[in-house]
Amino acid sequence: MNIPEMTPVSSSNIDSIGYDEQNQEVYVRFLNGSVYVYTGVPIHEYQNLLEAPSHGSYLNRNFKNVYPYERIE
Repeated sequence: MNIPEMTPVSSSNIDSIGYDEQNQEVYVRFLNGSVYVYTGVPIHEYQNLLEAPSHGSYLNRNFKNVYPYERIE
């Protein structure tokens, strides 16, 4: 699985976020080093996550029980 280019974010628990537009996958690298991929995510939802005042809160509210995800690292 190729992880796309990641954008660093300022967050208390997230290090960086990336998006694979072709496969509609959002990649989230946490400060503890783990990486999760969320599948079936439209690009506007990725952009909302990037622009959210709190990336962690947005992820919890809008991704956790909406999109399938798995830990890949």
